[in-house]
Amino acid sequence: MGGILVWFTVLVLIGLFWLLSKLGVDSIIGKLNFFSRSETLLPLGALVASALVGLADDLLGVLRIGPRGGGLRMRHRIIVYTAIAAFGAWWFFSKLDWSTIHIPFVGNFNIGIWYILVFVFVLVATAFSVNETDGLDGLAGGTLLIAFGTYGVIAYSLGHYNLAAFCGVTAGALLAFLWFNIYPARFFMGDTGAMSLGITLGIISMLTNQFLLLPFIAFIMMVESLSVIAQTISKKLRGKKIFLSAPLHHHLEAKGWPETKITMRFWIISWVMASVGLILAFLDKII
Repeated sequence: MGGILVWFTVLVLIGLFWLLSKLGVDSIIGKLNFFSRSETLLPLGALVASALVGLADDLLGVLRIGPRGGGLRMRHRIIVYTAIAAFGAWWFFSKLDWSTIHIPFVGNFNIGIWYILVFVFVLVATAFSVNETDGLDGLAGGTLLIAFGTYGVIAYSLGHYNLAAFCGVTAGALLAFLWFNIYPARFFMGDTGAMSLGITLGIISMLTNQFLLLPFIAFIMMVESLSVIAQTISKKLRGKKIFLSAPLHHHLEAKGWPETKITMRFWIISWVMASVGLILAFLDKII
């Protein structure tokens, strides 16, 4: 449950700087408050709420309480995280009056209440994609670090400075986690980290209105998730496997690739694809 190191660090820092600003601390530290209702309240709330659900799931697994060795069933996890995503969608639609999506190089489109369905799909898909990626030492932590760093730059370029700071703090916490999570791992992320960070990454993509760049910025996570979906469909319809094992990183392990080789190469691919996503985001502003 090393994921606690990430979300608890973010919670403590944002709470500390907010408290110092309320106490009127007139210094550089007192001016570092990046808590705001419009930018960081929802991602912080979703981060903590989904982290607590993941923590409970992890504890049930450790104590071997529940089916198949402990923990929540997949359908129960889907229901819980969909409920969290639905609340976030309602907050965006009702409280922030958001119903417009941005298609890069095309423009903005008001899709009305359909925005809620798009929002829920993005958050749930991102959360479970991160969860599928969390299978090798350093893999999920490294790819998440790249994704949060990239969206932090995008948020800053859009003038969302509090959100950029939130991404920066999350990336910093992930860097500290990664120090102990690289092979051979001493900390493991668990659902309390993977699911909560996936939900939060999805929300940040919606807050910047650049969720359509997720396939680039979270490329490895998307591929990992698609490999599981393709494997499942193939087994159901054809009775045959596409991969030796799914997600993709397990297939490569079965092919004889060392764990560190898979992780390092996936990091490289993540950097390249996130850079492409960042370039597209900047070009979209210019054109």
